[in-house]
Amino acid sequence: MLGNTRLQKNTPKPKMVKRKRKLSHEGKWGLLMVSPYLIHFIVFIAFTLLASLYFSFSRYDMLNAPQWIGLENYNKLINDPVFWKSLWNTVYFTVLFVPAQTILALILAVALNQSLKGLKFYRIAHFIPVISSWTVVLYVADAIFNPRFGLANDLLVKLGSEPKQWLNDEALVIPVLVAVAVWKGIGYMMVIFLAGLQNVPEDLYEAAEVEGAGVLKKFRHVTIPLISGTTFLVLVLSTITTFQAFEQIYVMTGNSGDITAAGGPNNASMVLMLYLFQQGFAFLKMGYASAIAWVLFLILFVITLIQVKMQKKWVHYEK
Repeated sequence: MLGNTRLQKNTPKPKMVKRKRKLSHEGKWGLLMVSPYLIHFIVFIAFTLLASLYFSFSRYDMLNAPQWIGLENYNKLINDPVFWKSLWNTVYFTVLFVPAQTILALILAVALNQSLKGLKFYRIAHFIPVISSWTVVLYVADAIFNPRFGLANDLLVKLGSEPKQWLNDEALVIPVLVAVAVWKGIGYMMVIFLAGLQNVPEDLYEAAEVEGAGVLKKFRHVTIPLISGTTFLVLVLSTITTFQAFEQIYVMTGNSGDITAAGGPNNASMVLMLYLFQQGFAFLKMGYASAIAWVLFLILFVITLIQVKMQKKWVHYEK
């Protein structure tokens, strides 16, 4: 026994031979096919993300080399009243926009999921604002909310109320922007809800009718649970889109394309993306803008994480 142990200790261990794995012919073709996306990801996503993270700790004006300043940009954010105003406006915009668009899109999808004459026309009509540019939407919004000749003030005057300065009123500018954003984006969410509604099996409605369920009970106990996955998708997409709102507010509140004039009156419609763009491209404070971008990313990451955690309590998936 002792001899065997000594023999094992003295016996040299065999060298581990590393075998190089070679890609098969199919593997090489697969790598070749995905290489455009890999190059795009590395150059335009991964590199830019890392660069913006470095800039957020630097003083950088795009004309001179960035200078490392540590946490100075983030400390400046904490003491910047316009940043907090922008954050508050973004949250206010989101709280108004997401429930309004989700509920209205669902109602519209349910209505357009029926057997109606001219159904395709109605669906296309509601989708047209989605594919229209914000400049076109601006003209429509101006015809309604212009303080001198808009339809909204005409209606208020006929009802005996005072006309409003819609986009120039600090209390009204965000609700007006939300109303226009809902009108433009509701068609896209309607299509997503329509896809979810058409996947609900008809036999479940027939079984509910046999049990004596009416329209509202079928909607509450059959439709809503079975499209909960679609509703979750709409909520996540709407929240992310709203936190990144920029083009609409730039077009509707900017004065003749002047980026420094957008976000008024008195920063009442200044949101995070607009403030980021102003700091980075109008004032050439790219380091400060990068810090805003990373704070925005962290906020969206936490909100999405909360939504994913909470969806386990109310979203039903088919097993």
